[in-house]
Amino acid sequence: MEVLREKVEEEEEAEREEAAERAEWARTEKMMRPVEVRKEETTLTQEMLRDLEKKLSEIQIPISAELPAFTKDTIDISKLPVSYKTNTPKEEHLLQVADNFSRQYSHLCPDRVPLFLHPLNECEVPKFVSTTLRPTLMPYPELYNWDSCAQFVSDFLTMVPLPDPLKPPSHLYSSTTVLNYQKGNCFDFSTLLCSMLIGSGYDAYCVNGYGSLDLCHMDLTREVCPLTVKPKETVQKEEKVLPKKYTIRPPRDLCSRFEQEQEVKKQQEIRAQEKKQLREEEERLMEAEKAKPDALHGLRVHSWVLVLSGKREVPENFFIDAFTGHSYSTQDEHFLGIESLWNHKNYWINMQDCWNCCKVPGEGELGPDQHHLPHPLLSHQGKEDEDKSFDMPHSWVEQIEISPEAFETRCPNGKKVIQYKRAKLEKWAPYLNSNGLVSRLTTYEDLECTNILEIKEWYQNREDMLELKHINKTTDLKIDYFKPGHPHALRVHSYKSMQPEMDRVIEFYETARVDGLIKREETASTMTEYYQGRPDFLSYRHANFRPRVKKLALSSAESNPRPIVKITEQFFRNPAKPAEEDVAERVFLLAEERIQLRYHCRDDHITASKREFLRRTEVDSKGNRIIMTPDMCISFEVEPMEHTKKLLYQYEAMMHLKREEKLSRHQVWESELEVLEILKLREEEEAAHMLTISIYDTKRNEKSKEYREAMERVMHEEHLRQVETQLDYLAPFLAQLPPGEKLTRWQAVRLKDECLSDFKQRLINKANLIQARFEKETQELQKKQQWYQENQVTLTPEDEDLYLSYCSQAMFRIRILEQRLNRHKELAPLKYLALEEKLYKDPRLGELQKIFA
Repeated sequence: MEVLREKVEEEEEAEREEAAERAEWARTEKMMRPVEVRKEETTLTQEMLRDLEKKLSEIQIPISAELPAFTKDTIDISKLPVSYKTNTPKEEHLLQVADNFSRQYSHLCPDRVPLFLHPLNECEVPKFVSTTLRPTLMPYPELYNWDSCAQFVSDFLTMVPLPDPLKPPSHLYSSTTVLNYQKGNCFDFSTLLCSMLIGSGYDAYCVNGYGSLDLCHMDLTREVCPLTVKPKETVQKEEKVLPKKYTIRPPRDLCSRFEQEQEVKKQQEIRAQEKKQLREEEERLMEAEKAKPDALHGLRVHSWVLVLSGKREVPENFFIDAFTGHSYSTQDEHFLGIESLWNHKNYWINMQDCWNCCKVPGEGELGPDQHHLPHPLLSHQGKEDEDKSFDMPHSWVEQIEISPEAFETRCPNGKKVIQYKRAKLEKWAPYLNSNGLVSRLTTYEDLECTNILEIKEWYQNREDMLELKHINKTTDLKIDYFKPGHPHALRVHSYKSMQPEMDRVIEFYETARVDGLIKREETASTMTEYYQGRPDFLSYRHANFRPRVKKLALSSAESNPRPIVKITEQFFRNPAKPAEEDVAERVFLLAEERIQLRYHCRDDHITASKREFLRRTEVDSKGNRIIMTPDMCISFEVEPMEHTKKLLYQYEAMMHLKREEKLSRHQVWESELEVLEILKLREEEEAAHMLTISIYDTKRNEKSKEYREAMERVMHEEHLRQVETQLDYLAPFLAQLPPGEKLTRWQAVRLKDECLSDFKQRLINKANLIQARFEKETQELQKKQQWYQENQVTLTPEDEDLYLSYCSQAMFRIRILEQRLNRHKELAPLKYLALEEKLYKDPRLGELQKIFA
């Protein structure tokens, strides 16, 4: 009978293998045929099968030798827990249920591939895929959202291709092992990411399906780097200004309409030609970028993560490719079909035609009580079928943990390179590079990535607060971006050369500066500054320079400043002054010795007042001193006033402007000096590129580490000293005797009596101290209560609240003191007897033991 049973089992096993092979070949043929082929027409002949097998055998699957290997032979299983090496009775029962379900599925759907239900783990033990998921909420706030979780998994792990691209893997390792070795295939990536997403509250599922060649090989060379995509700018509609009642009519247009029409036609033809050339160039580029036909299109197995809408305010369903961390629509062309999906509670199979691509049910359709597509493995029927239901066992995987060091390092060995379409992204762990570089994006002009267009470098932990450096290789323009905290309050620095008096733009954090400077633009002959929030309402200053006078001796820009030709200053409106007295712009023409003023325009006027002062020599031709003449002030006033025509007013105004001119020249000179200081400091910072280290980072902060170790050493020594002092209760009394002398019987009795007497007195003093504090608190409370009785009528609600708060705190202190006193009275006799017993047993008082022997 035993032999017969074994024979029957072998025949059944052979039938199952044959049915599985038939189903796999049938499905493969179905995937290779056009979409119009119906299920009723899928009967294959032996000749077609042999022909298909021959064609498939000719297809070569190249696997890059650079990709790392990750097999069970490279994993140390000696330290893994018992749950990894054995199955519980509930898990064995689940495997039996899964096998039964798989046989029914193969019988009902012979043209489908075998289900991915219970692959082997790293210990060669079959585990159901749902129990391999371990929902875990990471202790890092950065890993609470799906995008940061996906990006972390993509950066932290190294991709390993499937051994056979046409089949799911035979092994599915635990997330703890995958994290430990930082390697894994697409199923390992998805299992880890799904565990993190479920732990963060998302409705996430692992998907077993079919993907494109680029998706399966993590090939992003035809994808645009997300960092190069510019956000859409919102166009603000300009509000139409209502015309004023009194406006000047525009001049009559005397241009020829025929000539204008001919010019418009000419421009339209030019634009049409440019659009045609642009369209042809785009078509050529699209043809060059088009992927080559994949012989295994639709057959490559891949795993990704599905996130359903509903939880965590997710508006719609979407896919996440764990290899790249990017999200995709459920209708994206990279995802070609779904065989099954699962979470930590259940397993579903797709009963739809795979040619419908990735049609995902809506919210609620994946519940365990539903029986439409996809079909659940473990379903709960009504009350009468309760005994047939089955609950998913707990995960056999240990708690997923990521150490702070691993979370900070992110990439394997601290570095990762990703190749995109015309771009390359490099990532480093913080503090790995001495200059603080953590990321670099290189953009290229061509698909071969040979001609560099621009480089963007991101930095962290820089003492100079440098955050981003943007280098344009075409124009050689460099732009440095800074975080708040630079000594000169730099925000942005745009330049081509660090040499002074070259084209540059420097932007500042105006709130960190006293002068309110926002931006400074400098060229070889000009300097322009923009201000905001100044008490003098200055908003703009522009200085023009002429070339320096050459000197024989070598001189620096500081000792030989550029001669100033013209200074233009503009001011915001000062509401405390009338518009006709509030200067809007003043121009100091230093070479011509003139000063021009333009005042603000009133709202009910169409023009503004102007005034110009002419500076002459101080004496006339006869040698007389010239103070002020009417022709030295030329003015245009919208509403002339009497006091502005007086020479005294004009003279005082010109003297004031001379002082302002001198001050403006000095401020321009200071601005030049500040630019030199900034350039010198930036050169020193780029040469040193010092990094900041937090005082809490004891591994990198050497000063903090040394200080902490010294403090721990001092505290340990102090603790040992206190312990020795507390234990040596005879030390104060033995110090009165000569050292090394043996005690006599009389001396031993006297030491014992003195020690006990001293201890007794200390116990009494402690009790008296507690009693004194108790009485003091009680008296103060009584006084406060008496004061309240006497002034109760005149007290305000605030005073009553203060009184009640004081009474509550005082009663708390009194109760604590009472408890301490009672406890002390209970323990004092016991402590006295304990000390007396220790004294009798102390070897230094050996004569006492002879007395009581």
